[in-house]
Amino acid sequence: MINQPSQFPQAPKPALRRSLFSARRIALMASVVAGLGVAGYGLDHVPGFDAFASSAHAQVSSDIGKAAQPTGFADIVQRVKPSVISVKVTMKDRADEVGDRGEGRHGAMAQGSGFFISADGYAVTNNHVVEDATKVEVTLDDGTTYQAKVIGTDKRTDLALIKVEGRSDFPFTRLAEGKARIGDWVLAVGNPFGLGGTVTAGIVSANGRDIGSGPYDNYIQIDAPVNKGNSGGPSFNMQGEVIGVNTAIYSPGGGGSVGIAFSIPAATVKTVVAQLKSTGSVSRGWLGVAIQPVTQDIADSLGLNKAEGALVAEPQDNSPAAKAGIASGDVITAVNGETVKDAHELSRTIGGLAPGESVKLALLHNGKDKAVTLTLGKLPNAEQASAEQEAPTDSAPRLGLTIAPAGSVEGAGRTGVVVTAVDPDSAAAARGLRQGDVILEVAGKRVVSPADVSEAVKAAQAEKRPSVLMRVRSGDASRYVAVPFANG
Repeated sequence: MINQPSQFPQAPKPALRRSLFSARRIALMASVVAGLGVAGYGLDHVPGFDAFASSAHAQVSSDIGKAAQPTGFADIVQRVKPSVISVKVTMKDRADEVGDRGEGRHGAMAQGSGFFISADGYAVTNNHVVEDATKVEVTLDDGTTYQAKVIGTDKRTDLALIKVEGRSDFPFTRLAEGKARIGDWVLAVGNPFGLGGTVTAGIVSANGRDIGSGPYDNYIQIDAPVNKGNSGGPSFNMQGEVIGVNTAIYSPGGGGSVGIAFSIPAATVKTVVAQLKSTGSVSRGWLGVAIQPVTQDIADSLGLNKAEGALVAEPQDNSPAAKAGIASGDVITAVNGETVKDAHELSRTIGGLAPGESVKLALLHNGKDKAVTLTLGKLPNAEQASAEQEAPTDSAPRLGLTIAPAGSVEGAGRTGVVVTAVDPDSAAAARGLRQGDVILEVAGKRVVSPADVSEAVKAAQAEKRPSVLMRVRSGDASRYVAVPFANG
């Protein structure tokens, strides 16, 4: 757990009360002396009183002044800044690139940031900083330069582990335990625009951000200014621990920081770096399903109370999911007792588990709750299969199709009902159905003829469902489409 620092620390209360009490006592003494006099003298002639009162007033003012001053970050920066490095990369010849993800690339050169995680020279940076590197050079805060080698990289999380040789006493920092809290102070240290050793401050703005960069997106959003060259650098909490690795910025115009940056959480960094250090690569658990989000229309068509969980569009052949009996149309609602909010969360959760690990899944199968326990496989290489694939989905209202048995149309296969025409103003068209698509199921029932489709649609209407759920094959992939019924 990360403790919330005090932005305006107060002076010790007992001391402040003593000072205020002294001031009150002085005032009371003044009133007594003014009323009675002392040995015939007035107040301004009380021996030593003026000096005493001035001293007490100064003490109170000093205490209050100290209480109003913010602490600043200098002490923390002094402690952690030596662990941060600037990374300069020579890479294979490639076209010039200048992206908004935090690094600046010029021809065959790239600049980024990183930080030591051990005294023997292991350091973390971004995969996109050292990708295609033929030479990696790091510069420490004191200006010393060393050569480094790439130990391993992970494209899916955009992390890389590098090793600097030559010393066993490199200054290093630790990865934070627990989750960063929204509103906590955060310091970003790095090499923006090649200006090494730059420190910026802000707060944690949000957690769990999905920025569309991959199936495992789970970024911390911060508002500390981060720019090109900050990639791979750390974000620190007020205990001097790394809460995240700065990886991306939001920059609508393609320029510099607009106050929104994204960091890979420390928990992800720990898991990935441990595997990179051990084997040079990362192995992930694999369920083997094509999944898609449960939209409100799909939830309505399935009779679900909430649009949550991950809808199984199709289990892959011989996958752990298929062997465990998970079928198209099932909704995965929990993994090991933890609720699955959406398809992306399922991908991220399964990908964070190790191959061979046993997991318990909660499903909605044919409208009933079901529990399945299975052993995860190993996620195949990217060339063989992607992560738990999120099938394409579309959204909009109404219904209108011309259909025929698939076997009657050349190239449509032998199973299902082929779409021969789509009314361009219909719900089906708005939902992405196209000529040549093959309808495999309607309302959970397999269809082989137009009559099957008509019957299933009528049954859904009789149940007063606002839409009908169809499983549709487009090319080699299948997906679910909830098509609302036309009004009237």
